[in-house]
Amino acid sequence: MAYSIISSPLGNIKLQEKNGEITSIQFSDEVVIKSETPVLQTAEKQLREYFSGKRKSFDFPMNFASATEFQKRVWTELKKIPYGETRSYKQIAQAIGAKDAARAVGGANNKNPILIAIPCHRVIGVKGAMTGYAGGISIKEKLLKIEGVT
Repeated sequence: MAYSIISSPLGNIKLQEKNGEITSIQFSDEVVIKSETPVLQTAEKQLREYFSGKRKSFDFPMNFASATEFQKRVWTELKKIPYGETRSYKQIAQAIGAKDAARAVGGANNKNPILIAIPCHRVIGVKGAMTGYAGGISIKEKLLKIEGVT
């Protein structure tokens, strides 16, 4: 497994890669370090484009094979949320055919290993409330601001 730690407007971000696929993007307190694998370079480039407002989606290879089937369904649905839009936990639950599973959707979001690229920051409370985010609510708000969501 290779990794890279990059600086971003939101702090350092650790990218991990295994067998040519990104397996994790998480906020980190670690010092910036570069790993020169092609997929890490691509992911870093795409994240920088996102932070500068030039990229609205990510197309580097991702792997969340160790997730449960429910998590995979949730994360796949999250990737469908357009840039600059939000959905509620309830809407995600309904979209995956589990209309009463809003809390479970929240649990799956909490386990999302590939932050930003699998945009769990675009999921909010049913009444528009900012709810939990692995990087903290202030980071979630900053990500939504980057996307023009106020």
